[in-house]
Amino acid sequence: MAEVDFAGQPGTGQVSGVDQQALDEVVRFTSGLIRIDTSNAGDGACQERPAAEYVAERLAGAGLEPTLLERSKGRTNVVARIEGTDPTADALLVHGHLDVVPAEPADWTVHPFSGEIRDGVVWGRGAIDMKNMDAMVLATVRRWARSGVRPRRDIVLAFTADEEASAEDGSGFLADRHPGLFDGCTEGISESGAFTFHAGNGRQLYPVAAGERGTAWLKLTARGRAGHGSKVNRDNAVSRLAAAVARIGAHDWPVRLTPTVRAALRELAALYGVDTDVDAPDFDVDALLSRLGRAAELVEPTVRNSANPTMLAAGYKVNVIPGTAVAHVDGRVLPGGEAEFRTTMDALTGPGVSWEYHHREVALEAPVDSPAFAAMRAAIERFDPDGQVVPYCMSGGTDAKQFSRLGIAGYGFSPLKLPEGFDYQALFHGVDECVPVEGLHFGVRVLDHFLRAV
Repeated sequence: MAEVDFAGQPGTGQVSGVDQQALDEVVRFTSGLIRIDTSNAGDGACQERPAAEYVAERLAGAGLEPTLLERSKGRTNVVARIEGTDPTADALLVHGHLDVVPAEPADWTVHPFSGEIRDGVVWGRGAIDMKNMDAMVLATVRRWARSGVRPRRDIVLAFTADEEASAEDGSGFLADRHPGLFDGCTEGISESGAFTFHAGNGRQLYPVAAGERGTAWLKLTARGRAGHGSKVNRDNAVSRLAAAVARIGAHDWPVRLTPTVRAALRELAALYGVDTDVDAPDFDVDALLSRLGRAAELVEPTVRNSANPTMLAAGYKVNVIPGTAVAHVDGRVLPGGEAEFRTTMDALTGPGVSWEYHHREVALEAPVDSPAFAAMRAAIERFDPDGQVVPYCMSGGTDAKQFSRLGIAGYGFSPLKLPEGFDYQALFHGVDECVPVEGLHFGVRVLDHFLRAV
């Protein structure tokens, strides 16, 4: 089968390693996976097994031997290893999750589980997060099988369950119970990076994630004296909790710049022609961000810890003062910022209000001067010479947190070329999630090139 270049025409000039069948398959597989409803509401009812079987069948068609693993019935993970040509080289992990957040069909223009392909766009829940990347991986390894390509490094493929909740049935289970499947893996790639970010004035940025803030989901409990709603009560649990929640919501967290964020600021300042020293003691990060236009969105959420109140529960009747009141807070913590976070929460909650971790995961940092990062940069710039690759830190988290327990440095690298006006980040967990067909074609070309080059 003839190879095709970036424009999708029979190979002329620089030729990629991707054929027309791979371009067709990445679209078909994205649509096919979307049609399998793997909604994960966090209640344990999600069933990823049909999607896992879909993936395993296509991996087997590429000559691989996929292993299906479950901690809980129906919460299925798929792992396969591609043997490299250099047995002394470190292995690379490529992972993507199979579950998606729920979607309400009445809110959507196109049914969220239709996988409809219309006007050059694939529609449905998971088109961005992240069945598109799962499909890219499948299309790439099947192309390799047809053409006899073998990477230099072993590549471990993992398609996981439960990423959209606790990951206990997914990457956490794999890392804790089946670490041998990942022997030799030193680095990993997954979601939320290498997408086109249109920053204005014709600038096309490609942020590649080299860090994640830690997860600190908290449960706050206020205790007081229960009583009649008509009586004076200076020991009111609801009032006590409300005051603590208000303090948390209003708190201004201090700036804490990690190496990844400093690298991002340094590169963005250079691109925008801003003369500043991000390492200077008097460096004003907010002043720099104000001069970066839309690009500030990539960095602003990760220059500080954060804590956002999200849930409240108290009482059962309007004229009864309850003895307890409960709130939940979504905290996110920078690498090295956990001690400050705990001390601050102790101070903000105050007397009569206790707090505990409801769910907790580590913050991550990966080197931006590594050969792997350089290979990601080179792969993107080969297929979009006008693009500018910049490192960034994710404000949230991915399965890379769980795989870090095995000593695997995680990067966000799921390449997509997107047209101006396509708000990639707004579509994560949003209504009318979709992905352009041409974006998928770009992604599979870049992924193929990176995996063979790295």
